[in-house]
Amino acid sequence: MQKNASDSPPLAPGRKINRDLQPSSDARIELTFDDNRAASALVGQYGQNLALLERRLNVVADQRGNHVILAGSHEACEAARHVLEQLYARIEKGDDIAQGDVDGAIRAVIAQGSLFDYDAKTPRAAFEEINLRKRTVRARTAAQDGYIRALKRHNLTFGIGPAGTGKTWLAVAMAAQLFERKEVDRIILSRPAVEAGERLGFLPGDMREKVDPFLRPIYDALYDLMDARIVERALQSGEIEIAPLAFMRGRTLTNAAIILDEAQNTTSMQMKMFLTRLGENSRMIVTGDPSQIDLPNGQTSGLVEATRLLAGVEGIAQVTFAAEDVIRHELVQRIVAAYDAAAKTAGNAGGPQR
Repeated sequence: MQKNASDSPPLAPGRKINRDLQPSSDARIELTFDDNRAASALVGQYGQNLALLERRLNVVADQRGNHVILAGSHEACEAARHVLEQLYARIEKGDDIAQGDVDGAIRAVIAQGSLFDYDAKTPRAAFEEINLRKRTVRARTAAQDGYIRALKRHNLTFGIGPAGTGKTWLAVAMAAQLFERKEVDRIILSRPAVEAGERLGFLPGDMREKVDPFLRPIYDALYDLMDARIVERALQSGEIEIAPLAFMRGRTLTNAAIILDEAQNTTSMQMKMFLTRLGENSRMIVTGDPSQIDLPNGQTSGLVEATRLLAGVEGIAQVTFAAEDVIRHELVQRIVAAYDAAAKTAGNAGGPQR
């Protein structure tokens, strides 16, 4: 698939490159992809996947038919080659590749270290994945990789970090896998009912209709990861249960995958009550973002307290995501970083913490 730089034709004129911004061409690699359809999907519409590769790895990536020519530093070109070959192999297997997948492959290469000595015949360890009937979910960042590993190995896992890092989506994927493999009998979804000053009693409808708006992100993930008919049937039979946090008291949750989302809005007592519901053969996943607490001023977040008290406790994992782990639009990552920086500045100046 790879040719020596000296044998390669000049970069294709179809892609206009600002030569002033072009990285130093210590290396030049030409890749040939035999399947034209797969090659087209790899490059992306209007070359958007190659453009992302150029931006993130500081290379020049030029397409000519089913050939892609890489120019830049040796390590950057090898990294780009690894990303393209990995994605091409997935496309040949029938996977659909979106820009998020390209970004994830780039992050994986960066996280795995320098590829100076990369050898295509010796594959590197890939990020963790969750295999479902409908699709395979792969980690896109090092933090997601660690999160999936923690979910597989611990009965109680905390996923803490900003929106857009995939912590809730991966939690639902893990619960769906356990349910599909009959390792648990049911999935239980919970979330604090107090957000932005709203309480369940003031909302119309029955219990499911009351909590549906709060659990919409989890519903979206369920339908994305599982067949819609299976989800509907499980909701009707109670195998997928919506359980408002306020109604958990007194229960012991056995043979279940239990997800508590938006846990930063639990009180100290609510969090303790929830965590002590864990029964035999159950997995519990708690997700939240301590920077988005909606509790009244002066009230301690149960998530913040629990992660502090339970740090280092055997059988409990805590995975923290950062701004660089955001996998939504690149702009979201920069927005989160800006807010994090402002929060740190306020904290150093003696601002309020809870």
